[in-house]
Order: sequence, then C-alpha cells, then structure tokens
Amino acid sequence: MAKPVILAVDDDPQVLAAVRNDLRTRYGGDYRIVGAASGPEAVDAVEELYDGGRTVAAFVVDQRMPGMTGTEFLTRAIRVFPEAKRLLLTAYADTDAAIDAINAVGLDHYLLKPWTPAEERLYPVIDDVLDDWQAHAPKPFDGAQVLGTTWSLPTYEIKTFLARNGVPYVFRDIERDHDAEAVIAAQGERVKLPVVMLPGGDILVGPETHELAEAVGIHADATEPFYDLIVIGGGPAGLAAAVYGASEGLSTAMIERQAPGGQAGTSSRIENYLGFPKGVSGADLARRATSQATRLGAELITAAEVSSIEAKGNLKTVNLAGGRKLTCRALIVATGMTVRRLDVPGYERFEGAGVYYGAAATEAETYRDRHVYVVGGANSAGQAAVMFSKTSSKVTMIVRSESLGEKMSQYLIDQIEAIDNIEVLTGTRVVEVVGTDRVEHIELETIATGDTQTREASALFIFVGAVPHSQFLAGSVEMTDRGFIYTGNDVTTFTNEWPLDRDPFALETSVPGVFAAGDIRQGAVRRVASAVGEGSVAVTFVHRYLDTV
Repeated sequence: MAKPVILAVDDDPQVLAAVRNDLRTRYGGDYRIVGAASGPEAVDAVEELYDGGRTVAAFVVDQRMPGMTGTEFLTRAIRVFPEAKRLLLTAYADTDAAIDAINAVGLDHYLLKPWTPAEERLYPVIDDVLDDWQAHAPKPFDGAQVLGTTWSLPTYEIKTFLARNGVPYVFRDIERDHDAEAVIAAQGERVKLPVVMLPGGDILVGPETHELAEAVGIHADATEPFYDLIVIGGGPAGLAAAVYGASEGLSTAMIERQAPGGQAGTSSRIENYLGFPKGVSGADLARRATSQATRLGAELITAAEVSSIEAKGNLKTVNLAGGRKLTCRALIVATGMTVRRLDVPGYERFEGAGVYYGAAATEAETYRDRHVYVVGGANSAGQAAVMFSKTSSKVTMIVRSESLGEKMSQYLIDQIEAIDNIEVLTGTRVVEVVGTDRVEHIELETIATGDTQTREASALFIFVGAVPHSQFLAGSVEMTDRGFIYTGNDVTTFTNEWPLDRDPFALETSVPGVFAAGDIRQGAVRRVASAVGEGSVAVTFVHRYLDTV
C-alpha cells in the first residue's frame, strides 16, 4: 500500500523547506511528505492526491498566507479528507485565529513559530496526532465476523463489547446475507445467536464475553494470584489509579467487567476535559489511558466480573465470577455507575431492537438517514444527539425538564441550537414504545397537560441517569441506602464500623485498606476530571496505609 501523506503548506520558501526537512527526518520512513507554497497550490495537491487514491494523514499549514489563510485552506481540504489531522503554524499574534479554528475546522493543534528544537516542540505534537490518526485509520480487514440479526439484544451486546475494546469486526445480518445464513444453519437447528467467526477459522456459538475476550486476544485472566494493589473498575478513576499505582512501584492489577473507559468511554465527545481544546471522545481517552497504564506496568484484566470482596487481617481477597480469587494488600473500588433501566411499556421488549441504553455508537450506521430519538437532558444525552445528527436524518431529544439549561452545559446547548436536524421537546416523556419485531412508534406525553401524541420512530437512545455499581460490596463496606460508599470522615460520622484508633484516610472506606474513588463514592463530584483526580489521589493514601501495616 502507498504511504499516507503529510501535506505541509507555507508561503515562505525557507519555512516550507524547514518544515519538510523536519517531517522527512522523523516520519519519512512511514509517510510521504508533500509540500505546497500557497493555499491554492495546496488545494490542487489535495485534489491530485484524492484522484490518485492516496490518503492524507495530516495537514501542517501556516495560518497567515496571502490569498488564502490556513483556516480557509483547511475548510476546503477536510471536505476531501475529513479524517486527516489538522495543525496550524502560527505567530504569537495569530493565536486568536488558531483558537477560532478549533471550532471552525476542528483544529487538532496549533504550533507557535519557531518550533525548534523539533525534538521538544514539534515531534511530540506530531507523534500524538499521528498515533491518533493511526488508531482510527481504515485498515485491511482481518478481524472477527459477527453473524446475527440486527434486532437482537445478544448480537448488539457482542458488537458493543468488541467495538469498545477496539477489536475490529464486521457484522453480517443473516436475514440479508445468504452465506452467513448458511454458516448459521450448519451449526444446528437450535443454534444460539450470535455466532462469531474468528480470523483463524474458529467459530464461537453464542459466546459469553469472557470466552470471547480470550478468543480475540483481550487480556481476561490475571497472571498472578497476589498484588500490592488491585483496582476494581476501569473508568477514569480506575485507570488513573492503575497509572499511578504502577508508576509508583506497586504491583498493580485493574479489573474491568466490560471495557476500559467505563461510562465515560461511551461518550462521543468530552469537551471540557483539561488539555484537550478540541475535546476528546471517551473511546480515545480510554485508549490513551489504557496504553499509558500498560506501559507503566499495570496489568489490565478485562471481561472479569467481581462477585464479592473479603478482608482478613491485612489482606484483601477479590472473588471473581467463576470461582477465581485474587489477593492484595490494598484495594481501590472505582466501579462507577450503571445505567438505570426505566419501567416504560416496550422498553424491555425492544432493548437491542430499537431501544438502547447509552450512546450505542455501533448502531450509528444502522440508523443512517433515519429519524432517531434521544431520551434525556444532561450532557451525555446532548453529546449523543450531536453524534447522531451527523448520520441520522433527524434527531429528536425528549427532555422531562422545561429547558436543557437545568442539567446540560452551556457549550453543548449552543452546539445543539446550531444544528438544524436536532429537535428538542422539553416537558415531555415517553410513555410507550410500540412495534412488531422492532421499534416502530412511540407515544409521547406533555407532562404539564397530559396531552399525548404518537410518532413514528426507528430508535430510542436512553440517557436518564445511573445507579451505583456496588451490589457486589453488600455486607463488605458501609454504603448509603442508594449504594454510594462512605469514605473518610463520613465513615465515622454516619457509621459505627471503623475498627482502628486512627481516623480513616481520605477516600478510605469502613474497611481499612479498601478505598473508593470516582462516582461510586458518596459525595463525589461527578466529572471526568474529578474521577481522574480521585483515582490518582487514592494511590497516595494507599501508600500511607501500607506504611502502617
């Protein structure tokens, strides 16, 4: 295959030569470096590359050019290569234009001139954006095949599991693909869907997630029976704890039952996370954090369900579904929240067949050019509406409150108001879902008046809050009636279960050496940045605890 292209654009011949030289030095082995001396010349180059079947990985463009600014060029270029990364070279006086370009063209980064030394100011930035591009670039397919039906909950769950864990796959609908139907028929009359065909030829019939994880190469079993620190939960708090635990010399294992990233990992765009001016998707944040934790030595165990924990003396035991036990000196619980199910007629019947809890990005293609509904009025619902507006013909948000401003960030409200194919119905709720084998109609009620209306619908994506994922801790640590874990001063204030003379450390539960971080903790601020902070700080108190035993 031809090398992907990095296109550099600058009207100053000396600057252009310097940029091309620096790019060739570092990236010439894997990328073709192309230069253009003006915006119009670069537009011609883009058209030639497209006509020649080439792929552009990144544009590195000067902002201040006569005739066509860098932002104006990028506006035209990304219509042809929408997946290419976008970087502006700017003088200090042009930083306002660069910041404006973040919104105008989805700018990935801007660099102030001069960028020397390249090893410190240029290459780390280019490395980062190219790694991100490579993670999403189309590749020759050599992955799993999922054979099932579009309107099947087990099939949907397998597709989601593979997608969230970054495992490439293709879906083959047996109602439309006769070859896939024949494969299913060969498995017997009572075959359990879905069937997963692996690249080596193995076939898994109705696999459980742990079995599937092992088959596709996801690390699903611990390599050791004992660790200094075990982290339960792989959301932002758990990943941060794994990063800091491993980096500070503790033998660390993190156990995640579904996929790294937790609920945040399903977010289509986190706009207000520090250090990402363009925003970052939950999947990208999880991918970066997972790579970081692994590089620093943490062992990440996925598709493993914790059934209970025990504390005896100074040791803690983590019991896994299936009977395996792991032991550690300290434990951090960062299991976060589980999506709350609603008792609306039709929701349970059509789950996976038009009713989805969460963003369900795997289903965006299924509902391309169709009218979908997003239920909820907080940030997660708004982010999903923005995501689906790019592929669906229309998105209608169903919001119980009287305005989006009650629960949603203003930046997201502004985005929604600017998108023509998003409709917002406030003061409204879904009272019934109707269909045959899939969702066909929904009945809506205006809360203030009780008036109802029936609408055609193809899918509902539901974001209506969550409940703590703490059932496995029942009888182990003290929790509120709602399932949030008491930590720190709350342990001695609201319970009588603290056994030691010293006060609990911050983030320590009613069991010495067992800590809680992130959304699972009573009193936590439910933001991604807060969860990351708590996960990292929890490791500090783990060290203090270990120093006392």
